Amino acid sequence: MIDIAYAMAPPAGGGSGGAGGFASFVPLILMFVIFYFLLIRPQQKKAKQHREMVNNLKKGDRIMTNGGLYGRIVGLDGDAISLEIADKVRVKINRGYVGSLLQDTPQKQSNKNDKDSDDLKSK
Repeated sequence: MIDIAYAMAPPAGGGSGGAGGFASFVPLILMFVIFYFLLIRPQQKKAKQHREMVNNLKKGDRIMTNGGLYGRIVGLDGDAISLEIADKVRVKINRGYVGSLLQDTPQKQSNKNDKDSDDLKSK
């Protein structure tokens, strides 16, 4: 009975531990590679685009802050931006809190047409 117990024991000195040690790290390395391409790389790309957008801001740009304020840039001073959110209402924010740059919509042609039609009616 004692002979059976010794027969099941691992070999002395851990014979094949070198190859098995590296093979156990392969799944961990694959998980890191997957996390890099699915999480880390896209986040770095988005941060780079945001940094470029913030560095390229200029007077007159319409922006939205991370807090949800919409406004027009009226002054730039280092890291501070003066933002006009209404007539004669200005706030200062840090450049880092700019959420997005808004596209200006062109003026509607209907306003010009309304003025022309009002002129014709008055004549």
